[in-house]
Amino acid sequence: MTRAPAQNIAQLDALTGIRGVAAWFVVLYHMRVSMVALVPPGVIAVFGQGYLAVDLFFMLSGFVIWLNYAARFRERGLAELPHFWWRRFARIWPLHAAILSALVLFALVLLATGREDASYPFAELPLHFLLVQNWGFTSELNWNNPAWSISTEFAAYLAFPFIVLALPWERFRARALLGFAVLLCVLLHLLFAARGETSIGEEITRLGLWRCLGEFAMGMVLCRMWQELGERRGAALVAFAAGIALLGGGLLLGLPQTAFVPACFAALLLALALDRGPVARLLGSKPLRRLGDVSYSTYLVHFPLFTIFKILFVDETLQLSWWDVAGFLGLVLASSLLFYRLLERPAQRWLNAHPPKLVARAPFAS
Repeated sequence: MTRAPAQNIAQLDALTGIRGVAAWFVVLYHMRVSMVALVPPGVIAVFGQGYLAVDLFFMLSGFVIWLNYAARFRERGLAELPHFWWRRFARIWPLHAAILSALVLFALVLLATGREDASYPFAELPLHFLLVQNWGFTSELNWNNPAWSISTEFAAYLAFPFIVLALPWERFRARALLGFAVLLCVLLHLLFAARGETSIGEEITRLGLWRCLGEFAMGMVLCRMWQELGERRGAALVAFAAGIALLGGGLLLGLPQTAFVPACFAALLLALALDRGPVARLLGSKPLRRLGDVSYSTYLVHFPLFTIFKILFVDETLQLSWWDVAGFLGLVLASSLLFYRLLERPAQRWLNAHPPKLVARAPFAS
């Protein structure tokens, strides 16, 4: 379970870089309706697919969590639970709670000025602070809309240890792991098809949890495949060709998005993890790694910032000028860097250094 490809783990910097690129696709997705006067319809259509970056996030998360924690659970069993869950809480909750608290103040200002907004239902706040809002308890995306995926990832973190311990993963070779990945893709498609949905972005409050769990599990399987295939020449090229074939075939045949997009993403993610060439070097470059480092802040802060930006600087048409676009993108980048440096990382370090007694008393693996 601890075996990895001979190439330096640092080559997985490409996965950090692609996470940063994906976060900015989500930003453009939420801006697109206010940019129709600036860019051609084809570009708007591309931006309109930006929600699919979330599916890449889920797979990346499963991959990285497996890489960092699977061996610990296989060695220590459930004794590792307190440390794992606390570290994941320290990673995702402080920034989420800070932005949610700021939105509470914003909603109170709206209320005090007679501009009450149904997007900020105070009755749902406990669910959002507990990160369970997208577990089937709500029917709409409210407060900080992108945080729905953080809620579902929290569920994946709770399930992760039991998935690791449920099967003898170290016995499975590449073909068996490929079978697991295909099965997960098929089950995810069938789930959406049973609800009459062809787009993977539909019914987020009902299907988003299962979308996350399925793709998170795919990421776990992909990491095991990476560990198995790392020394095989041509493996990256085969995975890349499979991803392109799935994408092209799905589009040409007009297949439902759910039938090919997760499988396409899985193949391309595996290809990137295995790659040692110019694409991996580009995505692993320092600027893109930096975008990846702050991508969680980018993801959580951009939506409320855009809401406030439109109120302050955009007229009733809600259409942006190029100056507005440049200003907002610069604001998101600056805010991402500041939140990461001044809140996200310091809070994570402090919480990891000051765990509750139950965690502190648990034996820690070296």
